[in-house]
Order: sequence, then structure tokens, then C-alpha cells
Amino acid sequence: MSINAAPTGDPLRNKLLSALPRLEWSRLRPNLELIDLSSGEILCESDSRLTHAYFPTTATISLMYIMCDGSSSEIAAVGSEGLVGITLFMGNAATMNRVVVQNRGRAYRLRAEILKAEFTQGGAMQHLLLRYTQARLTLIGQTAACNRRHAIEQQLCRWLLLSLDRLGSDELTMTHEMLASTLGVRREGITEAALKLQAAGLIKYSRGRITVVDREGLEASCCECYGVVRRALDHLTAPSPQGAAVSSVRERSRSAAANGGGHVSGASAI
Repeated sequence: MSINAAPTGDPLRNKLLSALPRLEWSRLRPNLELIDLSSGEILCESDSRLTHAYFPTTATISLMYIMCDGSSSEIAAVGSEGLVGITLFMGNAATMNRVVVQNRGRAYRLRAEILKAEFTQGGAMQHLLLRYTQARLTLIGQTAACNRRHAIEQQLCRWLLLSLDRLGSDELTMTHEMLASTLGVRREGITEAALKLQAAGLIKYSRGRITVVDREGLEASCCECYGVVRRALDHLTAPSPQGAAVSSVRERSRSAAANGGGHVSGASAI
């Protein structure tokens, strides 16, 4: 992990941050640190306390449950739609999951005590974090049901669609071993499922790189679990009037920069 010295990047690429009203955003912005995250980097081990909350913008972070025999399964993944650090404002208890970077990229981190202080003030920030917690519970519950009731290829479809939504891309890097660990299934099961999806013309898989070539077909082959989680996240991040005001400032800043007005940082735009 490395802290980026220059105030580059756009924290409002994170949908939770972009949904904040102007007052909360202006109070939070000076305390956000832009960091670069590497794939496989462990941010916190299970039964430990997070020192920061993380708001990903281009990275994806996994919460992994580690079994006694060393095997693992993904409980939830977090991308630009949310944050890592629910335990910080729900009692500051130790996290029971390993927090590991799934896809390299950037995130903004916030010291634990600042997030907790913002939450205890109540108001829009507290409401938004509680709504996100509800969406996370929906994700975890639906994942548990999916893993219990649906075929591995349907689970793989659901995971691929959610991952690509977070990345904003049709391609991701993931080996069969990593996928098997994430979904908590045998590697042979992932290989068979991937071959079926590739034979159906839905994906291409080569040397750990997965490309979705038929998004509509992949959605049609998926179980209902993807739609349930997608609706929960879309409802969470639907722009409020206050959040829309912040987003409009960001768009004007981008437009000014594109028209020769120079770079305008998120901090100076508010």
C-alpha cells in the first residue's frame, strides 16, 4: 500500500461519497487519503481491528472467511459502490474476516475515529451508512442462498457480473485457483463451469484473464441472485437532491478542465 502524495484521483467515483450532502462532504473531504492497492494485499487479518475505513474507487476488496483448515470463501466484495469498515461504526468490534485486495486499484481511506465520529453525529451520514449496511446484509444473505441452491456456473455468472459492475469493464484478471477460493468450491468445478460458459459463447478465458463477450447472455444464464443484489445497490446509491448537487460540482469541474480551465481537485471544487 502506498499513499499518493499528490491530490490526484476523484473520491466522488465512490458512490457512497458522491451521495453525501454538501455539508458532510466538505467536512469529510480533507481527511480522505488516496492510496494505491495491490492485488493480494491484506488490509486486515481476521479477529483484528481495522485502523481505517476504505472507500474504493477503482480497486475491489474482498472480505474472506478463513476456515480452520486454511480454506477460504468470500463473504462479500466491495468496490466503488461502498466501503470496508462497517464494524467501525457498529461498535468498533474486531472484524471476523480477512480483508484482502481482490483487484488492484485505488481507494480513499479514512481514519477509524473520524468515521465513527461522523456516524455518531447522526444526520445524512448516519442514514447513508445504515442503508449501506442493509444492502451489505442483502448481498451476504443472497450469496449464502446462491451458494446453497444454485449450480456453480450460475454462481460464477453472478460473481462475474457483480465484479464487472464494480470495475466498469468487460474484463478481469482471475485464475481458477483464485475463483475457487473466492466461491469456496473445488478448482475442478470452476474449470468445468468456465468451460461451459465459454462453449456457450458468453466468456473468453485465457491465462487468468476473463473477458465477457455476451453480457446479455451471461445475465440470462444467471440466477435471480444477481438482480436482487443489483437492485439493492442501485436503490442505495440513487442520487438524493443534496448528493446530486455535489455531483454537479464534480461535472462542472471536469468540464472546466476539459475546456482548458486546468485541473480542479475535489477539495477545491466544493
